[in-house]
Amino acid sequence: MPNKLSRLVDLCRSIARMPVARMEFRRELNPPHVERIYRHFTKRHPKYKIIPNKSLGAALVDLSLYRSRDHYLDTFKGRNSAAQHARKAKSKGYIIVEIDRNRFIDEIHEINTSVELRQGQKMDPGYLQKQTYYNAEKNFKYYGALSATGKLMAYGELGFYGNFASFNRIIGVRNNDGIMHLLMTEIIGGLIDDGGFNYLMYDTYFGASPGLQTFKTMLGFVPHRAKYTLQ
Repeated sequence: MPNKLSRLVDLCRSIARMPVARMEFRRELNPPHVERIYRHFTKRHPKYKIIPNKSLGAALVDLSLYRSRDHYLDTFKGRNSAAQHARKAKSKGYIIVEIDRNRFIDEIHEINTSVELRQGQKMDPGYLQKQTYYNAEKNFKYYGALSATGKLMAYGELGFYGNFASFNRIIGVRNNDGIMHLLMTEIIGGLIDDGGFNYLMYDTYFGASPGLQTFKTMLGFVPHRAKYTLQ
């Protein structure tokens, strides 16, 4: 009982220390999709019924903290840093570009099925079924990491909702080349240089495995208390 009480006290203290992020959903970007995601983010949490689904521990990069792409990368430099892994990928010839996913149907399926377990869990069935066509949402951008030979090795789906952007999906092959760090840092750097967004969201922090938490921390994601409005 004392240990359980101690953990509860520690959790309450962690929650109290979290920065608050005011996240604005704007209907005009894509009314049906934006409203659907807003409802998903603000519905009752499946486990903790008294709080909204994506409110406590939202994994966010506060883009306003960085003056430029270079300022962001300099913040996370050093041995085994995201910047170092990204440089490694660049040195191997990888580039990050916007893609039409329909040009990479086979490669996307290959990436999705390249391993049976990710973060200690089996892949969701939605990843395993090969799609033959992808619709593009108008408030989304789709990014790919291409090898030196032009093969898609990782991809990300980024939704724009108002004063923030949020990853719908980001996944790649496992080859220790640093491609996921390159993909993430290029996307984050682009958002910082754009200057039109306050936050980038990558789901929640505490629901992630320790490995994924470490990955998020390396890239500057910090747990926040998120408060959502729909305009």
